[in-house]
Amino acid sequence: MSEITAPLAQALHALLPGWVALPNITFVLPHWIYWAGIVFFPLIAAYLVRGAEQVRTGRSVSLPAAYMFLIASGFVGLHRFYLRAPKFAVVLIALFLLVLHGNTEGAMEREFVSKGQNDLKIAAFEIDHFSRRARDGRPGAAANLAKAEVAHKKVKAELAGAVERRAQWASFSGFFSYLIFVLLLIDACLLPRLCRRCLATEPERPTSEFQVMERGPKPDPRRDIHTPLTQVIDRINHWAGTYVAWWAIIAVFVYYYEVLARYVFNAPTNWAHEGMFLMFGMQYLLAGGYAYLNESHVRVDVLYESRSFRTKAVIDIITSVFFFIFVLALLGTGIVFAMDAIEVGETTLNEWGIQYWPVKLAIPVGAFLLLLQGVAKLVRDILYLRGPAGSEA
Repeated sequence: MSEITAPLAQALHALLPGWVALPNITFVLPHWIYWAGIVFFPLIAAYLVRGAEQVRTGRSVSLPAAYMFLIASGFVGLHRFYLRAPKFAVVLIALFLLVLHGNTEGAMEREFVSKGQNDLKIAAFEIDHFSRRARDGRPGAAANLAKAEVAHKKVKAELAGAVERRAQWASFSGFFSYLIFVLLLIDACLLPRLCRRCLATEPERPTSEFQVMERGPKPDPRRDIHTPLTQVIDRINHWAGTYVAWWAIIAVFVYYYEVLARYVFNAPTNWAHEGMFLMFGMQYLLAGGYAYLNESHVRVDVLYESRSFRTKAVIDIITSVFFFIFVLALLGTGIVFAMDAIEVGETTLNEWGIQYWPVKLAIPVGAFLLLLQGVAKLVRDILYLRGPAGSEA
């Protein structure tokens, strides 16, 4: 395909000014935005979802959603597919593929430029080296100097050609990117009419409540035992698990931005992967109690699952000794790690340098939540054995 588009890239570079090239994205996420997003995004998202559930409509499409698709993924025409008008979306997809093609070719030329710059330094070093040897009257130095000068001119010409071709492909991608931007501005004005047309052709759907299918083994009657203590612990861990579950949506937005920055603007970030890696580590730690509340931890239950509930309660009480040893050890070491990190203001070692102590602070907090849920589980097992159900053979 490059044989077909290369002349077009040259023509566009000759006709268009330099500002047509793709903008250079060098955005680095500030640390305070990262931590503010982790703290406040779950609260905002839960509030918006609750409001959307209270205001249900039977409409198949909505104008705000269409604008959201236009802003987030309009370059591939997703808003057009959403509004059942896919013909123009094919044009946007074709233009976007041309942008990707230009970026791919530009990335290859960037590698040639980097190699040419290194070769040019080597050629300049050889010229300087053989020049000194020629001044000292070393045999063969003059011939080697002539060869080095010829190689220097050749490498310099190749480097200039690579720089020129990279600029051509930048103009190529930039032209089609700005063309997509102009078309999206036109579409932004047309969205209300397209939305009305879609609603006119499609009748409103009847609203239906979301239902969860009951699956899995027979419900454990021990889970129906509640005391004021267990209820408080269950609510704390349920809230903590639900809170950190919203972080998964943050990862969708961040990795979406990373893909666009890397493959569309040739500007990969130095913070997206590390930020999400640390966020999911904290999510794993803080959701331990929630997983234990809902019996989602992995365990070997080949012999355990076939036993009666009374036998299960006895086994759980006996094995809880090992559980509490592990959790208390995790809590104690986590406190030491967190206090050391807070004392020195520990940060990560890469270029972004995000604060690392909140991640280590999640270790004792998660261990404490898991410990609380273990106490609630032990209380339920003991009360079950002491109750009427536990006395049955």
